[in-house]
Amino acid sequence: MDLTIINMQHGSTAALPAPKAPQTAFEHQARKAADNFEALFLAQYLNTMSAGIKNDGPFNGGHSEEMFQSVLNEEMATSITRRGGIGLSDMVYREILKTQEAEHSAPLLSPSQIK
Repeated sequence: MDLTIINMQHGSTAALPAPKAPQTAFEHQARKAADNFEALFLAQYLNTMSAGIKNDGPFNGGHSEEMFQSVLNEEMATSITRRGGIGLSDMVYREILKTQEAEHSAPLLSPSQIK
């Protein structure tokens, strides 16, 4: 029984091999875009989580702490992504490459063939 097929049918990508290292300039740009997307997603996630933390105590940082918290969350998200992340960037990278391959492998239609 192939676990990769089973996991893919259920939406899990845990058994998928990691994408190979980028070789071309396009692949480097795609990897960077995928990593940036994951970092942005994680930053939003962390901002939502930290919004629920009450800071009513005597050591509350006030407005300065609120401003710093979003910067801290962005840096944590970038750090998480650099260290392998949660797998979102790998999925986005694969989809970017699939889309690029599909665009280049699709036959070109002449204007008379388009209806």
